[in-house]
Amino acid sequence: MDVVTDPATFVAPSAGTAVTIGAYDGVHRGHQHVIAHLRRLAADGGLETVVLTFDRHPASVVRPESAPLLLTDLDQKLEVLASTGVDHTVVLRFDAARSQEEPEDFVRHVLAGQLGARVVVVGEDFHFGRRRRGNVELLREMGGALGFEVVHVPLLPGLSSTEVRRLLAAGDVAGATVLLGRPHEVRGVVEKGDQRGRELGYPTANVAVPPDMLLPAPGIYAGWYDGERAAAISVGHRPTFHDGDSPVVLEAYVLDFSGDLYGRAARVSFVSRLRDEKRFDSVADLVDQMALDVEGARAALGSVRA
Repeated sequence: MDVVTDPATFVAPSAGTAVTIGAYDGVHRGHQHVIAHLRRLAADGGLETVVLTFDRHPASVVRPESAPLLLTDLDQKLEVLASTGVDHTVVLRFDAARSQEEPEDFVRHVLAGQLGARVVVVGEDFHFGRRRRGNVELLREMGGALGFEVVHVPLLPGLSSTEVRRLLAAGDVAGATVLLGRPHEVRGVVEKGDQRGRELGYPTANVAVPPDMLLPAPGIYAGWYDGERAAAISVGHRPTFHDGDSPVVLEAYVLDFSGDLYGRAARVSFVSRLRDEKRFDSVADLVDQMALDVEGARAALGSVRA
């Protein structure tokens, strides 16, 4: 897959392109359904496929006070898009100026002009441009004059980024996996924490996840570290040692591993929820539970491949 970071530099093929547009946060199975439809139409018309997406979630610019936490950062999104078999992904910078762009200008200059669109595939609820005035009807009106066809794909029931976020907020990582088509993954750099895990006999990697990324609800999970190592994962406030106002921390105990992970980039994915976060009356009780959590993670992951 070719990645272009500025549509002005995209060289459209002479036959034109089949384009889909969207934030594509999570690239869940609903998104994959739209892209599969795009690829079929492109193959029928001898066109190359283009996913036009954004360098950040548009809501972070248009309504930052209520912008959703992200399911994928830009690098993750590009990786998953590449796995769908599209020919090109064009990343559009979304800033205040772009948010004020009239939808007609976007269609004329970006879709028809820079990308050479001959087919545009969008979900039926698609809106774009200033005040979200652009929609499927406007695309069809302009497409007739500019030489592209518009195909809207009905949404699959229950498949949306909003629903994935709801499941993760409830700690239902298994349900989120079904909608995403893969376990939810977060990334960050391993930082030095209070090193209490080492003292307890379970040294953990304290992964600093960017604040705009969505973590599942506080609790203990089984999952994968860097895609291949089994891990028992804690997300929460560590109530045995801290009060309720402490920040949420992600700590991963990598099973059957010893070594220094400080300063390294980490990928942590969530397969199943083992239990809720709990405050223990004594450190000894906590250590006993941690031993059970490790065995629970081992059992949960024993029949699942990374």
